[in-house]
Amino acid sequence: MKIGIIVSWVNPNLEETVKELTSKGAAVELIYPEQQTVNLSHWRVEHDLYVLKSGTETALSMAGALHTGGARILNPFPATVMLRNKIIVTRALQQAGIPTPETYVTNNLQELSRFFADGPLIMKPYRGSRGEGVHVVNNEAELAESAAEAPIMAQRYCRPDPGEVDRKIYRIGDQIFGVRRIWPLRTYQDKYGEPFDVSSELRDIALRCGEVFGLDLYGLDVVISGGQPYVVDINKFGSFIGVPDAPVLLANHILRVAQGAVVGQPASVF
Repeated sequence: MKIGIIVSWVNPNLEETVKELTSKGAAVELIYPEQQTVNLSHWRVEHDLYVLKSGTETALSMAGALHTGGARILNPFPATVMLRNKIIVTRALQQAGIPTPETYVTNNLQELSRFFADGPLIMKPYRGSRGEGVHVVNNEAELAESAAEAPIMAQRYCRPDPGEVDRKIYRIGDQIFGVRRIWPLRTYQDKYGEPFDVSSELRDIALRCGEVFGLDLYGLDVVISGGQPYVVDINKFGSFIGVPDAPVLLANHILRVAQGAVVGQPASVF
């Protein structure tokens, strides 16, 4: 079993996952797109499964080129590209009836000033990741100081209920896990958070998010505000930090998908 993992860096969970895969007999190669020069005309699919962990433009281009050559990729390339655009993601979730904050898109920053009557907004780069550039604006003065690349995306700031922190929901195959985290993160250790039992309501929301994009390996950010859960982001893969036994679970899932690819089992999304 040959597995290629496309990465820009390796977090502790992924490092342990690679060890688990190797111990189970898989031949694993870590592929760093930014460190390679390739001849596209000679590029061939060389692995039974590719795992797309990086979201850099070079990594996505590499994954897209592999996709056109018939490579099996986890997560599938078309879904990963869609998840890069928060505008598309938010609308897809809305159309599926999944609770999301009220969301505005504009090319004119000042157009957002008229929405402050209903409370603060949270600005999000429409192609951002890892929380970069995400910030709350409370009034027109703060809005004027915001740096935003068009198209500009803003959501109604759903203030967490008293005693609440952000909730990360992770899916690995048919299993759903929850981790409570503070936001914004202050240290890497904050990523580990505190596991919690996922309610039937949150489990249903998480599974429906997967159905929208044809995925069974991802993470989502949920805020509880006014007693209502809101999905505020979806991660194409996620770190799975804080999930008990994550490396073992991830390795087993990756192997199942790879074995399915070897025997010709169709992927959920191409």
